[in-house]
Formats: sequence, C-alpha cells, structure tokens
Amino acid sequence: MSPSERSTGGTLILGVLSDTHGHVRNTEQAVAVFREHAVQAVVHCGDIGTTSVIDLLAPWTVHYVFGNVDESRAELLRARAERVGGQWHGLAGQIELAGRRIGFTHGHHAPTLHRLTFDEQLDLVCHGHTHEYRWERVGPTLVLNPGAVYRGSPRSVAIVRLPELQHERIVLPPAY
Repeated sequence: MSPSERSTGGTLILGVLSDTHGHVRNTEQAVAVFREHAVQAVVHCGDIGTTSVIDLLAPWTVHYVFGNVDESRAELLRARAERVGGQWHGLAGQIELAGRRIGFTHGHHAPTLHRLTFDEQLDLVCHGHTHEYRWERVGPTLVLNPGAVYRGSPRSVAIVRLPELQHERIVLPPAY
C-alpha cells in the first residue's frame, strides 16, 4: 500500500470517477472535489480518453481500467499511467484498501461486470459506462457507478469512506 493509500484515524477516503472521455476542464473539476475531500486513493472506471486526464490525477495513486473508448489507445494510456505512478488493471481490477475488497471495471463488457457484481468476496464493485449514478446492494456487495465526468446528467463523482463504505455523490458544476 502506498503512502497515499494509508488511512489516518482508521478511515481512508477513496475517490471514484468514470467516463472522463479526455475532457480536461471537467476532470479539473473532479480533481478539485478530490482535493476538497482529502481523497487518498482513486479508482478511474474507464473511458479515460487522453493522457492529459492521467496527468491531472497524478497526485494520487490511481487504479485504472480501460473502457470501450480507450481500447484503441490502451497501451498508450497504460504506459502514461504507470509512468506517473498509477496502477493499470486492464479490463478489470481488484484491490484491498482499509480492509475492504474492491473490484472495478468500466462496464462495457457485461460478463465481467456480472462476475464482479456477484463475487461475494468483494465488498464494493465500481463501474461506469452508463453515465448514470448507481448505488445499490446486490447480495452482500455494494455496487457503485459514480456517474460520468463528461456527458453525465448531472455530471458527478463519488467519495467513499473506507472501511465504513459510506459514500457521497458529488454533483459537479455545469459543464463547460
């Protein structure tokens, strides 16, 4: 676990975003929210779009998966993410933070999202793709779609407090 993922006082603040689609100004708004909420680690649920988005998120250890928009440039995005200290997980990833097991994928590959959602070993599954906010319990697992940074209505990100699994949806200001 990197220093940015170590919690203080027993709580770790996780930022979750998706569907940035390379939109720098909107991603800057998400970054400002993460700073304001003292986020310590980030999960990006795909459709990153450009390396500029990765550069904006470089202050954190970010766990990335690619989305359908990223498929043709996944290698370029992976290389940049790793160069700035991010973790690249391909189609799907699993990590443990603050004693919680977290799975994540973009959501465009339905069998992968289904497998993660019904993996009873995971406490939280994060995904994007639909551009629609989601927070629901599926069996013992909480499923979160933070909404979209670009083309969401409204645009949003999520903050999750671990290990409590308390979450907050943060609606971003109107799009540029």
